[in-house]
Amino acid sequence: MAALAGVAALGIPGSPTHKKVTLGLDLQGGLEVVLKAVPPRGHKLTSSDMDRSVTIMRNRIDKLGVSEPEIRKQGKDQIVIELAGVHDPQKAASIIGKTAELQFYDFEVDVTGPSTDGSGHVVAEANLYRLLQRAGEQTKVGTPTAFYLFDAKHKVKRGPTPTQKQLLDTPRLRGKVPQGWKVLPVPEHTTVISCDNTDLQAANCFGVQQSQARAPTVYYLMKYYPDRGDTSIPEATGRDLKLSQISAQVGTQAGQGNAFVQLGFTGKGNKKFHEITQSEAIRGQNAANAAGQGGSNDLNVINQYAQHFAIVLDGELQSTPYINYKENPGGIDPSSGGAEISNINSIGEAKDLSLVLQTGALPVRFNQIEHTEVSATLGKDSLQQAKKAALLGLLIVAIFLLVLYRFLGVVAVIGLGIYAAFLYAAILIFGVTLTLPGFAGLILTIGVAADANVVIFERIKEEVRSGKSVRAAIAAGYAKGFHTIVDANVVTVITALVLFAVATAQVKGFALMLMIGTVISLITAVAATRAMLGLLAGFRWFENPSFMGAHGQQTAKWLQIDFMRRRYLWFAISGLIVAIGVGALSAKGLNLGIDFKGGTQVTFKTNEPVSLATVRSEAETYAQGPVVQGRGKSFGGDKYENFQLRLRSLKGAKTSALKNTLQTRYGQDISIQIQTVSSSFGRQIARGAILAILFSLLLIVLYIALRFDFKFAVPVIIALLHDIAITVGVYALTGREVSNSTVAAVLTVLGYSIYDTIIIFDRIRENVKLMARQPFATIANVSLWETIRRSLATTFITLLPIASLLVFGGTTLKDFAFALLVGIVSGAYSSIFIAAPLLTIWKEREPEYARRRGQAPPTDGTGDGKVALEEAEEAAAAEPAPTLLPQPPPTATPQAKRERRRQRRRARPHGRAR
Repeated sequence: MAALAGVAALGIPGSPTHKKVTLGLDLQGGLEVVLKAVPPRGHKLTSSDMDRSVTIMRNRIDKLGVSEPEIRKQGKDQIVIELAGVHDPQKAASIIGKTAELQFYDFEVDVTGPSTDGSGHVVAEANLYRLLQRAGEQTKVGTPTAFYLFDAKHKVKRGPTPTQKQLLDTPRLRGKVPQGWKVLPVPEHTTVISCDNTDLQAANCFGVQQSQARAPTVYYLMKYYPDRGDTSIPEATGRDLKLSQISAQVGTQAGQGNAFVQLGFTGKGNKKFHEITQSEAIRGQNAANAAGQGGSNDLNVINQYAQHFAIVLDGELQSTPYINYKENPGGIDPSSGGAEISNINSIGEAKDLSLVLQTGALPVRFNQIEHTEVSATLGKDSLQQAKKAALLGLLIVAIFLLVLYRFLGVVAVIGLGIYAAFLYAAILIFGVTLTLPGFAGLILTIGVAADANVVIFERIKEEVRSGKSVRAAIAAGYAKGFHTIVDANVVTVITALVLFAVATAQVKGFALMLMIGTVISLITAVAATRAMLGLLAGFRWFENPSFMGAHGQQTAKWLQIDFMRRRYLWFAISGLIVAIGVGALSAKGLNLGIDFKGGTQVTFKTNEPVSLATVRSEAETYAQGPVVQGRGKSFGGDKYENFQLRLRSLKGAKTSALKNTLQTRYGQDISIQIQTVSSSFGRQIARGAILAILFSLLLIVLYIALRFDFKFAVPVIIALLHDIAITVGVYALTGREVSNSTVAAVLTVLGYSIYDTIIIFDRIRENVKLMARQPFATIANVSLWETIRRSLATTFITLLPIASLLVFGGTTLKDFAFALLVGIVSGAYSSIFIAAPLLTIWKEREPEYARRRGQAPPTDGTGDGKVALEEAEEAAAAEPAPTLLPQPPPTATPQAKRERRRQRRRARPHGRAR
């Protein structure tokens, strides 16, 4: 209850802790920023410069992997960044940051003005206002390098900006300094750098006075001569590093500390680094000599007199390693073996620093040339259709659970409500940006959450049919179903964790939603529903089996066919479907959309507001699935005057036809700009996703081999590849466009297929012990008979909201729903008809099962082997299980014994077992 109250506090408007869900660009739009590359003098801009810049910007913006920016190249020298839910250019600037300029300073030499005591010691200042005030004399000469605006309490309100005009150019200030506020300049040829003083363990901030020890940030004034050739300050920059040679390492030798970062420099960078460290080593030795400690090799003494160089990223001090003048009296020449930044506190800190060095420095500088608000790529019409379809789908799911499980269905629906509340809170707490791929993860986790209840409820039904009381059946059902749910969820979480750790951008959004939803579903299914049933245990009607759909014989006998005897028929059907898909893929290929191949961007302005739906319908005559966005001010709903279209690459004739259509429809005088744009789902994202999938498959194989048997792992992987092949093949056959949504669908297939197969294999593992003398084919058949109702119920539950999207969703959602539909149906099919038969074939090669192959299963005279199911259910029911609910003392009256015998007979579908 306390947790639900916390969720309510997060979700209720007006609450002190209220938060709103951050929707992605496809769901709510945001801010588009256009950056233009400005290469240094004498440097010709290359495509590799632009590719590297896109990668760095994506890493910087998407630090947590959940903000889901869209970044693409535009033309030859521009990069377009779209940020979800951001409508403030200043906020966008703070998210994107500067151009990640990396600088190396000779710390003790390069501090100037108030930041040095004149004797070679660094002095930190906790108040930037005081630092610039004390440097006031220096500002009287030359042109300031930057300006800061302070309020009456001497707190920074704006800055730094290159000019005072830019500093005051805001709608609020309107070029004027408010009364009591003050503008302070940064002296010419100097710059301000800050240092995070809260990380005391890192100890990067030098010269902090005792009175300022608790200040969160301290500042230094540094010399700044970036264009002075060999005497430039900073002495080196990120352009002097060889990025491929930067790595974090664990310290194994004296002087390296707990961890260090291995550096590699370019030829020019080697020379600069050697000169800096040589100067620092000489100064450190001289300082030790002056103090009479020149001969000491004690690290504490060396650390006291050693000189430092500062690594600065975007004006913030990242690290201040020292040069050991005893080990390196002539400095460090990194040309042979590189150099080290040593004495780092932890490998985690070393990895962070190496990441800064690898991704922090942009190869060229970028200027912001444009920013404008953009609408959601799906449009409000599509969003409304998606909401209605999703709500209708969930309503049908609730009705289905109530019909199938009656009172247990009520508990399941309440449990799903609790799950939805916790998942909503997790989205708010983690700041997840919810996009269409994230929505795919939500749909999958709804199926997973419902399935956890279905697994347990089917177990409860089995226990009731075996003759146990409802209370005892609930206790046994939860106890025996728990390890099944844990195994299936662990495998799903492994997949999600690897995808989140290795992949990037949209794939991370899917992985995070899948991971959070899976963990929460485990908690709600095992804890919440169990607690509810425990509270209801005292009611007399609780003992009525029919009230919860657990009375009498198991239904749907037509599903109890001999799956293993027809195994080669199933393989033939799958082989035919896969062959058709491979043929279509070879002949037609995939219809890759603009997300993967790039295309044409059309920007135009109309004379009067037009709806997004109207523009989208007209653009669809020239390209499949165009991305249509309104720009700037909206006029009542989804109407705009400025539009941006992104379509598949158009040839000359089609480009002219589109231009003529727009002019005919909206006026001959409208402004139209047409240019080429790159893909937003680049090779790096695709490579990361593939690498993550392969690595997750390896971990899944290891987990299954440990928890089950190695022979159980191979059919899981084969079934998974079968499902992906069918999904891709269907796309090739139908010619549907492959977009970011398709990637989300394939990942959904991966998660669903693994989950469903593990549930079935867990029952096979259990029955192997209970049916010790049966052929493996009989064990597999019985396991499928026991779990097929669950498999079909879960598949149906997952497909209901998807089918609702497919039928009632808009045009932009139909491809998304179609991909999920194909993948989930394929996943359910492979778990039953591919994975289990493959496992049977492999296990039957073992000597023990090979001897049993000709053995007929127990029969009741019909020859169908159903008695094996009865024996397995009775053996499973006889297995001891922890008691969930207090049970009444056993009654020894003859009437009670006869009633239990009658219940057992009714539970047997084919008479008494022999």
